[in-house]
Amino acid sequence: MGAATNLPEAPRRVAAVLHDLGAEGTVQRFTTEVPTAAAAAAVLGCEVGAIANSLVFAAGDEPLLVLTSGAHRVDTAHLARLLEVPKIKRASPEFVLAATGQHVGGVAPVGHPAPIRTLVDVWLGKYDVVWAGAGDHLSMFPTTFEELLRLTHGQPVEVA
Repeated sequence: MGAATNLPEAPRRVAAVLHDLGAEGTVQRFTTEVPTAAAAAAVLGCEVGAIANSLVFAAGDEPLLVLTSGAHRVDTAHLARLLEVPKIKRASPEFVLAATGQHVGGVAPVGHPAPIRTLVDVWLGKYDVVWAGAGDHLSMFPTTFEELLRLTHGQPVEVA
């Protein structure tokens, strides 16, 4: 990875936020795209469950960021009951970009224009190192479950 100043705009924003929040890991830039948990796990040589997928949903008109283990599918009905909202649905790519400033497949847990309510899959706590997106399809950063909770002010939940 080059210096943070050599990163494209979205990963550079993420790197700056990580630095400002005292994150342990730094943004890593890959030559192979890592837009899915499976692709990221293959490049990193780790279990797919150690990839923190950043999935954006619409809870009414509000964005909801769910950081889930790459080994899980989010149960939106369960989350709707937990959050006491009528329905949670997968957000459109346009909604994701407006809420996060990042494109689907590269969404980071941080670096958004405004804070987003965040849920963090407790399953990620099984791993010493968790990898999360860093703003585009070529960038990720290493972190931990506990650090994700701190960085995002997220709520730990069972998402599957």
